[in-house]
Amino acid sequence: MLERYVYKNQKKMRCGYTTGTCACAAAKAAAYMLLSGRKVKEIKVITPMGVSLTLPVIDIDIKEDKVICAIKKDSGDDPDVTNGIKIYAQVTYVKEDIMRTINTDGVIVDGGIGVGRVTKKGLKCAVGEAAINPVPLKMIKEAVAEAAESYSYEGSLKVIISAPKGVDIAKKTFNPNLGITGGISILGTTGIVEPMSEQALIDTIRTEIKMHIAEGEKVLLIAPGNYGQDFLLNTLGIELKRSIKCSNYIGDTIDMVCDAGAEAMLLVGHIGKLVKLGAGIMNTHSKAADGRMEVLAACAIRAGAEADTARKILDCVTTEAALDILKKSDMLENTMKQLMIRIEDVLQRRSGGKIRIGAIVFSNEYGILGKTKTADKLLEDIMENNYG
Repeated sequence: MLERYVYKNQKKMRCGYTTGTCACAAAKAAAYMLLSGRKVKEIKVITPMGVSLTLPVIDIDIKEDKVICAIKKDSGDDPDVTNGIKIYAQVTYVKEDIMRTINTDGVIVDGGIGVGRVTKKGLKCAVGEAAINPVPLKMIKEAVAEAAESYSYEGSLKVIISAPKGVDIAKKTFNPNLGITGGISILGTTGIVEPMSEQALIDTIRTEIKMHIAEGEKVLLIAPGNYGQDFLLNTLGIELKRSIKCSNYIGDTIDMVCDAGAEAMLLVGHIGKLVKLGAGIMNTHSKAADGRMEVLAACAIRAGAEADTARKILDCVTTEAALDILKKSDMLENTMKQLMIRIEDVLQRRSGGKIRIGAIVFSNEYGILGKTKTADKLLEDIMENNYG
């Protein structure tokens, strides 16, 4: 068990290791066993961030011309759907006549059952390849080459990475959205899993942005969560696969869209999330900041509402309750106009003029509450680009 800890929200939480680290360790152990003919019960690997791990090797099957073994993934205290999955590596000898027909450095790596295949452009792996990201792929090749060098083996070896339970587990991941079919991805830039890593979520959003751009989308449609995506489908008639879910990371998403080279983005979300933009809050998770009622009260005052109306809003727990108060006082429309002015200003400042950007704010009860000036044109461009 990895004894490495980080602190999150004043809690001590144990780190784990990635599917990439597991694949590397399994491949290294299998290569050593194939070349030596001796069973290896544990294997040592160094992760890209320099952490040394000694991992138990399980499910060993040694044959004369091939070895199969597995490493069980330990995600630590991270709520990872791949926690406990077995990552297998099969290592075999490769005939020299086969090697002469392909360009390789002596180690061939591919994915087997439960490891996904890439079907869309924009990912780190080419279309048709196994979803084994560049860093884990490099780790696997170097580990197997190290084993070959240890036994002065100058021939070539083939590695097949598999995860039998990955077929079902992948359905609970982002892989279907990313065009990765048939299994999980072998991931891990650092080789170590940090509990509840925000960076992992942000990296997933970045990957999806790049994929949409690679498919020719010039104007990206962004929604914070399920409410936004349901609204896009049921109210605007836009398929969910056309949108990118950004969770609470609106500011980071704007930065990544600008960096990825998109022309524009349209943000569509429930007022419970997007009202926070009116205060310049770019991470809309409740643990980061709130200010919903304060923003609505300020916008209401700006729109001409009485002080008593603002006080009632400040006493509300939900934005829907605040909207009811504004509706009853006949201040809903004008308050939303003020809110959209503030949201537009915040979006423009964050994007720095690098892209066209706009927003549509809605509620479950009242439907569309407001749009920025550019929202209709951006929506028109999205419909033309995706359905024209």
